[in-house]
Amino acid sequence: MMNPSDKVYVAGHNGLVGSAICRRLESLGYSRIVKKRSSELDLRDRKSTELFFENEKPDHVFLAAAKVGGILANRNQPVDFLKENLAIQNNVIDSCFKTKVKRLLFLGSSCIYPKMAPQPLKENSLLSGPLESTNRPYALAKIAGIEMCWSYNRQHNTKFLAAMPTNLYGPGDNYDPKHSHVIPGMIGRFHQAKSENKNEVVVWGTGKPKREFMYSEDMARACVFLMESETKVFDSLLGSTKIQEEEFNPPLINIGTGVDLSIAELSRLVKSIVGFEGKISFDHSKPDGTPRKLMDVSRLQSLGFKSETSLEEGLSKAYEDFKKATAG
Repeated sequence: MMNPSDKVYVAGHNGLVGSAICRRLESLGYSRIVKKRSSELDLRDRKSTELFFENEKPDHVFLAAAKVGGILANRNQPVDFLKENLAIQNNVIDSCFKTKVKRLLFLGSSCIYPKMAPQPLKENSLLSGPLESTNRPYALAKIAGIEMCWSYNRQHNTKFLAAMPTNLYGPGDNYDPKHSHVIPGMIGRFHQAKSENKNEVVVWGTGKPKREFMYSEDMARACVFLMESETKVFDSLLGSTKIQEEEFNPPLINIGTGVDLSIAELSRLVKSIVGFEGKISFDHSKPDGTPRKLMDVSRLQSLGFKSETSLEEGLSKAYEDFKKATAG
């Protein structure tokens, strides 16, 4: 199993997910963490990726590098989200196989599940129905990554696991109003409205959809927890090695809190934490996305892991991070 003396490569170490994983590893005494900025290593380039793996030969890999964004970015750049994510994960996963990486954790998103899948979302809901159209290209790329991990496990006896976190937020989030996800985007809008003494904040959609949110530091604890698990436990998560179609058991595990709330409830909570005193209205002309996305995390919890940070506590920390990130 993974231990602090191993060399660990965190792909996407500057992002919300990757940076949280690095902080968790460092807190546990991992001293051989390999980090490469995208300016130093373009994971979309096959030759560069292969050469990097040949030179570094990491023992374990966290694949958190991806092109990510909210509804607006996904709607405006569908080709980019599909093409770039496919290239990144294909290059990294294949290089992990070629250089005999011991364990790989491929990070995806809850958007891989069908729009109308039964709630909470179980791992076996994958490919059971149509996807939400607003982020289908990104979701399809991540589904292809899961299949890639599964295929390598079946054909080459690799130990590649796919983990699907719920909606994340926390230190190092993307606060760009055009490309941010729900929580950082909402924090930014309420903060701006407060700073400019506005009397109203408009939130996209009806406010009725329900979402689950997890503090990024908790997510990182879960990822490292999985990678440090004993061989018998980790191997039990790697899916069926048989190719028969009736045995649908992909190497997939959900990461989340198991608790959700409506977008309207979230907006009121953010409003309170930011200290905005105006009113909230909802733009019904904008898309809601999936009606509900709550992860079934019983599989993860059965292994002994539970989220620790409440949403209110996490949002307070996220707002402080936002103010530091945007100061000056």
